[in-house]
Amino acid sequence: MIRISRAAKAIVGGLSAGAAAAVTAVQDQVVTSGETVTIVLAVLGALGITYAVPNRQPDRVTPGRGV
Repeated sequence: MIRISRAAKAIVGGLSAGAAAAVTAVQDQVVTSGETVTIVLAVLGALGITYAVPNRQPDRVTPGRGV
């Protein structure tokens, strides 16, 4: 099983949130200061929330029995 650290999970979450906000901001080909603030807040919010939520522990399932 591959274990992903909390920091790596938070970085990926922050990058994806920032990318989504940036794509929305550049649709009119001009990035205003308000849109920049939105991008920064999306990145910081995703980093903080994703880092704070722990990874789910796998259930104890007998191999071959399914879930």
